Amino acid sequence: MFFFLKKRLLARPLALLLTLPGLASCNLEQNIDVDLPALPAQLVVECYLEDGQAPQLTVTETVPYLSAPDPVVPTDVTVRLTRPNGQVETLRFFPGRNSVTGKFYTHSSLRKLVARPGDTFRLEVTDTKGRRVTGTATTPGRVPIDSLEYKFNDLPPGQREAYLLTIFQDPVGVGDYYRLQVHRDSISTDAELDYDVEDRLNDGTRFTLGSSYRFDPNDTLLVTLYHLDRPYYLFRQSVGDARNANGNPFSQPSAIKSTVEGGVGVFTVLSYDRKQIIIR
Repeated sequence: MFFFLKKRLLARPLALLLTLPGLASCNLEQNIDVDLPALPAQLVVECYLEDGQAPQLTVTETVPYLSAPDPVVPTDVTVRLTRPNGQVETLRFFPGRNSVTGKFYTHSSLRKLVARPGDTFRLEVTDTKGRRVTGTATTPGRVPIDSLEYKFNDLPPGQREAYLLTIFQDPVGVGDYYRLQVHRDSISTDAELDYDVEDRLNDGTRFTLGSSYRFDPNDTLLVTLYHLDRPYYLFRQSVGDARNANGNPFSQPSAIKSTVEGGVGVFTVLSYDRKQIIIR
């Protein structure tokens, strides 16, 4: 998701169809070559710490926008993680795939984390080229899901679908951010529902987050409510804006609001509640 434009970009405006006499045959298309500076590759870091889980982290490099979408994985990288007690651990370079989430990683540890609300972790990523990426992440408090509810529409039995409601209590104090995900059967598959909300207009109230009619009888749903810190929330919003602007000639370019310094990416601690429900 983190790319830079090549030096030359071809822009072809939409041809307008004019019906005025004498103008219908005009050729309004024009090729424009835009010269852009060559930018050096940056380190891209993606790390989501989790209480009770061993740390895993992915380090890649940015590539030009029109390059092949193959990840560039540098092998001369040193990753250091500082735990809340001040102990520094060097994560080993041992690429693999998380069997639960399905995500790939480049560096990992064998030691599980203890991440209590308010605990702060620090990350430092360096390489032999002199590049250095740093980040700080504090564990948010867990916000529990109070209840899950669903209701079917009034269509015939073979066409019936249900919507889902996720209900929870927002703590008092503006500045809480949430991500709701709903998966069918396993969190390693793509989410059926995935969106973010904040409590700026609903501080301290009882939240009800809903879906459309989209779930079938006997579906097993895994519902996850993440409590996000502000930097991670802004990162997710900027990634969504950049994705929507990509390839759209009418959108302004959108920069990624990284939670790290010296490179691109995210370093955060996940705090969430997860419940299962079967649509009967």
